[in-house]
Amino acid sequence: MLLSLRIITPLFALLAGVQAAFITDNCKLISHSDSEQNALHLLEPLTNQTFTTEGKEQDYSYIFQVCGDVAGMKDAGLVQKEKKGEKLVRIGNYTNTRAVRGSDWVLLFYEGGEKYDRHCSHEARKAMIMISCSTSTKNKFSVVLEENQKEEGCYYLFELDSSAVCPVIPSKLSAGSIFLIIVFCCLAVYLTGGFLYQRLVVGAKGVEQFPNYSFWSEIGNLSADGCDFVCRSRGNRQEPPTYRGVGTEALGEEPEERDDHLLPM
Repeated sequence: MLLSLRIITPLFALLAGVQAAFITDNCKLISHSDSEQNALHLLEPLTNQTFTTEGKEQDYSYIFQVCGDVAGMKDAGLVQKEKKGEKLVRIGNYTNTRAVRGSDWVLLFYEGGEKYDRHCSHEARKAMIMISCSTSTKNKFSVVLEENQKEEGCYYLFELDSSAVCPVIPSKLSAGSIFLIIVFCCLAVYLTGGFLYQRLVVGAKGVEQFPNYSFWSEIGNLSADGCDFVCRSRGNRQEPPTYRGVGTEALGEEPEERDDHLLPM
């Protein structure tokens, strides 16, 4: 069962990534450049999500999706919704898309919306969504500007704060540092767990609470003996002879001279 979970979990993650890639492929770029395609792929974590915000005049709300249909309107990536009449106005289509990528942001263009009625020279509506890097776990979607009081070049500007476009910060830790951190963590777990076990289960007191105390004591004694053997002089050492040519061997006992013949008879 555990082996099956280990196989199935990465498979689901792979399928989710493939599905997200297919969703971003729904966006039809006006100019098919690699840089714009890469910018779209960066937005894959935001697919299958709906973002809503209130308009400046509080009479409208705006609904946005990345490369997905909004409110059941085919090809509509961003729509305006009246609060009273529930009327939906297409602001931009994800089938007319442009994307510009920066270091920590992506500017998404949705064009080809419904035409203005009385202003902006009846041109088609379009929206710009500035997706900026944010470390917050919540994605914040808001209206920045509704520029529709010009003769031409009108647009809607929105802002979306998301961590999806944040650059990946490489780890500054070396392999040796990571190894030492792992060793210290394991040592801390060993000491803490062993201390609690010796105290609460075994009922040890004093230094006996230290895990495997006898083993580590023996290691300490052996280390001390090794240091003593290497660093200290042990055994009898012979002093060097004072005079050249004089041996260090013990001199043999000289025969005792007999002086009995000197005594008077």
